[in-house]
Amino acid sequence: MQKKDFTVLPHSIQKWFVNILDPFIDIIIRFHVHPNHFTILGLFISIIGAVFYAKHDIRLGGFFILLGGLADIIDGKVARKTGLSTKFGALFDSSLDRYSELFMFLGTAIYFVQQNHPITSIMIFLGLGGSMMVSYVRARAEGLGYDCKVGIMQRPERVVYIGFSSLIHPYLLEVVIWMIAILANFTAIQRMYHVWNLERQEKNQEMGQEHQNL
Repeated sequence: MQKKDFTVLPHSIQKWFVNILDPFIDIIIRFHVHPNHFTILGLFISIIGAVFYAKHDIRLGGFFILLGGLADIIDGKVARKTGLSTKFGALFDSSLDRYSELFMFLGTAIYFVQQNHPITSIMIFLGLGGSMMVSYVRARAEGLGYDCKVGIMQRPERVVYIGFSSLIHPYLLEVVIWMIAILANFTAIQRMYHVWNLERQEKNQEMGQEHQNL
């Protein structure tokens, strides 16, 4: 059994939440709704969330960010259950996820600029950069033939923490922004190390086999 890596959003909570969506997923499947519709819906909901952040209503902003994340979960579940998973669908979903996250960070950045918190706005920029690097390193690693889903601050964690902190208090959102700026970039480095370690293990195994063949 493969050991699960530590994340700031425990796997048990993620699994529990996904499981309670199953009855709703079954209803969607009965109505033959294509998963790409939820992918597009998730993007538009995230844009609405960004607009509310820019209008200083961070609670509604957080609510719509969480709702957009929910749509992203639904599209994947529907695709797998209906057998509609395709390579293009995976690319389409990942691409729109990046745009959704871009709008999420843009909305929070506008909010903190208007609140005269320039340092936090810089941290949002660093968080966005780290988030994009997390996705890039995984995509590049998988292109090289390595599985690379490790990391303590992946997209679900970023969406959930920003969404829920927005519902609670602006100060908590600010703390979460700083946490993401640090941990997202750490996750990108963590993934690079993971690939380096996998390649090193492969080379050690090849050397061991060569010695056995001598």
